Amino acid sequence: MTILIKALSFETIIGILDIERIQKQRVSIDVTIDYEYAGTFINYADVSEHIKTAMHREQFTLIEEALLALKSSLKVDFPLIKSLTLQISKPDILPDCEVCVSEHYKF
Repeated sequence: MTILIKALSFETIIGILDIERIQKQRVSIDVTIDYEYAGTFINYADVSEHIKTAMHREQFTLIEEALLALKSSLKVDFPLIKSLTLQISKPDILPDCEVCVSEHYKF
């Protein structure tokens, strides 16, 4: 089975610039989770809440750090995950484009 969570959007502290450490900015996160369904499922609402909680709690400086932390914590809380793709976007950081960093993990 594959779970797709697209454009999970919320405001949080993320970034290395002085203003980014003070002022929340919008992020958008896309998640793809592959797992084997055998009577037990992964609740996508719980995954979404997990991501938002982690992002708010940690206030990452780099998107790359957020990706690595989310990879680890999602696998711990949702051990059925076989592979995971995460993309974090900062849609408002530059005036003429959307900046994204993504990674794919296999467990």
